Amino acid sequence: MDARAIRQAYLDLLREQRHAVIERAPLVLRDDPTTLFTGSGMQPLLPYLLGAEHPDGARLADVQPCLRAQDMDEVGDNRHTTFFEMLGNWSLGDYSKAEQIPMVWHFLVDVVGLDPERIYVTAFIGDSAHGIPRDDESADIWERLFRERGISFDRIDLDTEEYGNEVGNQGARIAFYGHKNWWSRFGGPDDMPVGDPGGPDSEIFYYFPQVEHDTAYGRYPHQNSDGGQFLEIGNSVFMTYRRTETGVVDLPKHNVDFGGGLERIAAAAIDSPDVYHVSLLWPMVEQLQKVTGKSYAEATTAMRVVVDHLRGAVFLAADGVRPSNSKQGYVMRRLLRRAMRFGLDLGLTAGVAAELVPVVASVYSDVYPEIAAGEADIVAVIAKEEKLFARTLRKGLSMVRRLGRTQPAITGAHLFELHDTFGMPIELSVEEAHRQGIALEETWQADFDALMDAQKARSRAAG
Repeated sequence: MDARAIRQAYLDLLREQRHAVIERAPLVLRDDPTTLFTGSGMQPLLPYLLGAEHPDGARLADVQPCLRAQDMDEVGDNRHTTFFEMLGNWSLGDYSKAEQIPMVWHFLVDVVGLDPERIYVTAFIGDSAHGIPRDDESADIWERLFRERGISFDRIDLDTEEYGNEVGNQGARIAFYGHKNWWSRFGGPDDMPVGDPGGPDSEIFYYFPQVEHDTAYGRYPHQNSDGGQFLEIGNSVFMTYRRTETGVVDLPKHNVDFGGGLERIAAAAIDSPDVYHVSLLWPMVEQLQKVTGKSYAEATTAMRVVVDHLRGAVFLAADGVRPSNSKQGYVMRRLLRRAMRFGLDLGLTAGVAAELVPVVASVYSDVYPEIAAGEADIVAVIAKEEKLFARTLRKGLSMVRRLGRTQPAITGAHLFELHDTFGMPIELSVEEAHRQGIALEETWQADFDALMDAQKARSRAAG
């Protein structure tokens, strides 16, 4: 089952379960200044999760395009993408764990066809400081589902990722964690802004035995390890609390908020730990192989970055964002410029947009026809940024390498000059230094920040 079929099967199932399928929200929410982008399916529904009545009822479902700029530096591995589609369903005070968990299990195992023996889960260990109990209810439901399939269901308390890295999950199917299994937009109960909802969650992971655990991420594998064997594919949040000035209190309605990463579920369905092999991304990889003459195997990281960042930029352009030096435009500019930087490793000096935008439009033509409808404008927007940045990039990268040959270490002053005089983004200068094995002075960040602050002060005085 490919990604397109999984997307449709999910919506069909939720309709059968009496959920209203709602329209996707734009990547930039007009009435939510707290975040730059729609990074989860729940963001557009925040008023309803806090208690307002939704016009379509108490059971909702959708497929929401999301963008998480904070994951940009992680892109290049086999699982992270900045842009992704989230399969979502919500219960606004209607059903809870007893209905939600079996429904997701049925979808993953019986509809998509995932091997139940390779599904592992987590639950919330509790928080005595805030009076939040351990989520044994979710664990009991998972235990019953595993038992019915004749699958082991041992439990283990890991609490923190660090402890999990030291001891591993020891084969336990159900692992309890602390704040890793608490969901809010901004972290644990203490990190939630006053008024925001949150609650314990139960995550679902798919196990890839063919992957060797990377001990750089801990001695032993466990569900929440980044060692490569476990891939998170879904998360049911039981949104039952709201942050107040004094702590967390019950929401008027107890909600369910499920999010499942389409690309990751599709990767599990084809038994690939690499999400770039799924049908939504691989056509772009194939096009890159065609135009560069390089194979994915020999240029894996560069192709992943170019594919992910271009796809994200295409959807941003379709939703009206344009490259600039502030807010959403800055993130889009950084996506494009980082894609261009890695494009150089593939021998691409220009024309990435013209090569890849039509592929994105074709892949998503059935569900996001606005991409194909705006294809010419999107190509023009991205091509303009390519031209603007090409000269800066070549000059800046050359200067970073020259500094590496002539200086014992690159300083904050060097980086400020590259940024201020030549327009080289600080992130790309630092990234290039790391790539080339060039030393950075220990105080480079503080020195760079001080020079930037002084420049801003001069600008204010001049004004």
